[in-house]
Amino acid sequence: MSNHDYEEVVSPNRYFDRNFNVEAVKILPGEYFVTGRDMVLVTVLGSCVAACIRDKVSGIGGMNHFMLPDSNSEGGNPVGMAGRYGSYAMELMINQLLKSGARRCNLEAKVFGGGNVLRGFTVANVGQRNSEFVLDYLHNENIELKAQDLLDIYPRKVYYFPKTGRTLVKQLRSVHNDTIVQREQQYITRIRSSGVQGDVELF
Repeated sequence: MSNHDYEEVVSPNRYFDRNFNVEAVKILPGEYFVTGRDMVLVTVLGSCVAACIRDKVSGIGGMNHFMLPDSNSEGGNPVGMAGRYGSYAMELMINQLLKSGARRCNLEAKVFGGGNVLRGFTVANVGQRNSEFVLDYLHNENIELKAQDLLDIYPRKVYYFPKTGRTLVKQLRSVHNDTIVQREQQYITRIRSSGVQGDVELF
């Protein structure tokens, strides 16, 4: 199996997207996916953020979907713990990109999400904290930022084609059910109950 065929399957949600006539993977909170194949990675974001990162030369790319833990789930130093958690979520995917044959000097990123959609979480500015974190992380790691669609009050559906870097973003202005909110609240509960082992938090 060549590097370009390699996939890191941390998201089992595969399907065939008839609209784009291509294999697709749906990324849920806490998941990521890396591939060298011509396919589409899809996620729906509320307060969470997704980083879409690719090697602009080889087309190996991936998407993650994560949220920083809030201060209720952290002892000691909330900012430091949240930063470690966010860095871990980013590094998991970036390390997998490099293992799959991507080169760090060729990486480019697009970031999405951080909407203020979780009722009861407005005081904590969850979306804003997630947005600021991912932008700071990319800046500190010298990864070129090609595009961003962050903050606002709407959930988003993101389609990312790592092979070409093409991205489609749809703002979900009339969501008739609470699926997105429920999914993110369940994710927050998982983060709060996850253990810390060594220098990484498991989720």
